[in-house]
Amino acid sequence: MRLALPLLFLAPMALAQEMTPDEFATFAAGRTLDYAVDGKVLGSEAYFPDRSVRDADTGGPCRSGFWYPDGPAVCFLYDGSDQRHCWLYWREGGKVRAKPLLSEPGDPVQTVTPAAAPLSCAAEVGV
Repeated sequence: MRLALPLLFLAPMALAQEMTPDEFATFAAGRTLDYAVDGKVLGSEAYFPDRSVRDADTGGPCRSGFWYPDGPAVCFLYDGSDQRHCWLYWREGGKVRAKPLLSEPGDPVQTVTPAAAPLSCAAEVGV
């Protein structure tokens, strides 16, 4: 009986299906996606067929960039930065989930959904 309890907690993870970068491309191309934790949208990103993107944290300015596959991860590079941001995506219970590759174990998983509205960018200062 002691073994059954830990296995019960692992069971939901068995239902998760990793998305390959190609599957992510099919899911994202031509869409704007919202990234949310507990129903609160943290940011949105518009994906274009050529793998270019336009990203904005909620209430923040937009930044352009592109994504590329790196093994099982989807990595992003944004204009004006040489820091790459890599994510893992998976399907779980009919939802798409994502987490940065370098996140801490206790960091929340984000839910990725098609946005109800186009990407909204705050005014950029000094432009």
